[in-house]
Amino acid sequence: MFDKSQTVPFKAYPPRPEHCLAFYPFDREKVEYRSSGKVIENLPVVFYGQQTEVTHRHIGHQFLVVQIIFHPGALTSLLGIPASDFTNLYLHAEDLFSSQLRDVNEQLHFATDYLQMINIVEKFVLSLTKKQRKNHRSLTPLFNFITQQREIPSIDQLADVACLSSKQLERVFQQQTGVNPKLYLRIARFDRAFRCKNQFEQYDWLRVALECGYHDYQHLVRDYKLFTGLTPVAFHDVENKAPERNFGLSENYYSSRR
Repeated sequence: MFDKSQTVPFKAYPPRPEHCLAFYPFDREKVEYRSSGKVIENLPVVFYGQQTEVTHRHIGHQFLVVQIIFHPGALTSLLGIPASDFTNLYLHAEDLFSSQLRDVNEQLHFATDYLQMINIVEKFVLSLTKKQRKNHRSLTPLFNFITQQREIPSIDQLADVACLSSKQLERVFQQQTGVNPKLYLRIARFDRAFRCKNQFEQYDWLRVALECGYHDYQHLVRDYKLFTGLTPVAFHDVENKAPERNFGLSENYYSSRR
């Protein structure tokens, strides 16, 4: 919670390989898309698909967000809607799920501690899993393979692991992630580098690039400019002013607790 006299900084939220359902039981966010200039605000429960550009998240003084991060493909399994329909969108979640979300958000508002909040959300997630389509082909092993590799795998490697042709892989990725496999892998590698720098601030940028599967620093710069519009150094200068930094937290803090 920020003091009323404080000016709350915005959070520069870079693309990451995820689909997310977010509950705002107190103050809500105002979201600005950096490239398109699109602005969305005052939504109590939000769903957003795969993002490919940075967004600026403006929060209130009494801010708390409870997020459910979906594995790739889970959205298609639950809703029967291609993930490509939600790429770069930030939506009122009740339009996709049900008014049950309103009740969950209200329960979160009146929860007395974080453990109770987790129990509330887990109960809701359990109700979602009962709606999962049984004939849906899960690619969870494929996405686990991506995260387990030190270097981001090639498209041919993914096709071999998934036992699919390149064209089939393209179609499946568009349906289950919202983007083509090449772009998804670039986002995954960029996200890995972003979190690596937050975790190991003493690393220079060349080491971050090499640790995360880039051939050199310039390839890392190219991805940073594509996804954030800034160089790595400039973007992390912005990141260091994010709201959570006021409390000694960083992106790595959250990712290590997923």
